[in-house]
Amino acid sequence: MKLSARKKLNEWLITLPSLTWLAIFFLIPTIGIFVIAFKPANIDGSVGSGWTWHTIFSMSDPNYPAIIWRTIWLTCVGTAICLLLAIPMGYYIARVSPRWRNYLLMLVIVPFWTNFLIRIFAWKVLLHPEGIVKQILLALNLVEPNTILLYNSGAVLLVIVYSYLPFAILPIFAAAEKFDFSLFEAALDLGANRFQAFIKVFLPNIKVGLISATLMVFIPALGSYIIPEIVGGPDGEMIGNKIAQRVFVDRNLPHASALSAILTFVIMIPMLVVLTAQKREETIPQKKVGGRP
Repeated sequence: MKLSARKKLNEWLITLPSLTWLAIFFLIPTIGIFVIAFKPANIDGSVGSGWTWHTIFSMSDPNYPAIIWRTIWLTCVGTAICLLLAIPMGYYIARVSPRWRNYLLMLVIVPFWTNFLIRIFAWKVLLHPEGIVKQILLALNLVEPNTILLYNSGAVLLVIVYSYLPFAILPIFAAAEKFDFSLFEAALDLGANRFQAFIKVFLPNIKVGLISATLMVFIPALGSYIIPEIVGGPDGEMIGNKIAQRVFVDRNLPHASALSAILTFVIMIPMLVVLTAQKREETIPQKKVGGRP
């Protein structure tokens, strides 16, 4: 009994620094955001005394549902595109020789060597009416001369995919590298074609990597601020831009906190769904095969 108590004490001591860090820099600020959302705002930009529901009710402003919907669909579509591109890329990197694998991984990581802000401004230059992308598309007769590639939802979606694609490739590759590809070959020997083996054998066995990739793209993309700020314009505005506007321009911290609370709920929903699904799988007893467990 003493040994068990000592083991639990050691576990708590090991996890205490991480728990303290999360409590100070995550839990307490999050609670503070929800508390401020129910406070009134003073004219000078400070948080007033007392409590009010006015800020929460103001979220019914007709402009907010459109911005929230744009934020959600841009994030979901961007995440889906990243996964569609990252799955075959992670599969291919896991199958190539170690020499080429290192080169391909380096190409995935290279964009991180450049400042994120500079990369977004680079896309603004590329998508400019006089930029090289517009000129190439005009030469191929794919766009009209008056077509605008900047300051719309399409530009935001393009840059979101570019920015967060490595976050999808790396966890999928990590899961694919551990996959036993003899199972894939066995499926081919049993009559499945390569696509069927890929869908029914490979993907279910890298589920952890797929979940990690989804969350690592979805969460930062949902709260993205600088991408729609630089390449989005009014038609590509996301909820992160409204939060920044309420903090720095309007000086309305309760309003910004209410928007942040909504964003927190939207982020927590997929995480809770994933955790619930994982717990359900763990609690479902193994099916009996041939009368044996």
